[in-house]
Amino acid sequence: MSEQAAQRIRPADAATLILLDHRDGAPLVLLGRRHTAHKFMPGKFVFPGGRLEASDRLMAIAGPLDASVEQKLNAVTRRPSPSFARALALAAVRETFEETGLAIGARDCAPPRDPPQGAWSRFAATGVVPVLAGLDFLARAITPPGRSKRFDTRFFVADAASIAHREDGAVHESAELVEIVWIDLDKAALLDLPAITRIVLGDLAHALAGGMSRSRPRPFYRELRRKWVREEL
Repeated sequence: MSEQAAQRIRPADAATLILLDHRDGAPLVLLGRRHTAHKFMPGKFVFPGGRLEASDRLMAIAGPLDASVEQKLNAVTRRPSPSFARALALAAVRETFEETGLAIGARDCAPPRDPPQGAWSRFAATGVVPVLAGLDFLARAITPPGRSKRFDTRFFVADAASIAHREDGAVHESAELVEIVWIDLDKAALLDLPAITRIVLGDLAHALAGGMSRSRPRPFYRELRRKWVREEL
């Protein structure tokens, strides 16, 4: 791909989920190591996530997003809507299930009728229905121009207590994630991380120290006029 063509690539909407385990005091965060054969971030430790898919707009839920989280997700977007914010959150849930086998939601709900084929059908087969009320929105970042792949990624946070099912076999030596680890935030910084993952871990530590208020500003990272900037939503 030519440099000129790379400059014209529009970032794809994407979402990722940061899972936190608070059971033993200091929170542990879930990170997965990407396969070394991947062209995008090979061998790096990342949060599970990926691009928004059409099916994410169709999956039924048992609990909506918090209103303040929805408002922040819709800030600085071309077509803001409740359905767009919901689809982003569902993308984070679906990608987490696909990459780690962890289904986020609840079992004490009526199963969705006719879930979308593919990952959502497999998710529904676990007996779990997505519940979005416990998801918070931590940060947003757009891959700078000139890269062969660009994403407009929203980073969500959820407590590990929201894991309602664990599917075996998602993580293995040929999968997208070849291993997953639960690790405290300080030790996570010692792993081989992409730059944005390291930055967002810092944002996470700051938000946790402030009590994770839903009304807090959310950092938004992107390149403007050839400069990498941090704004607030």
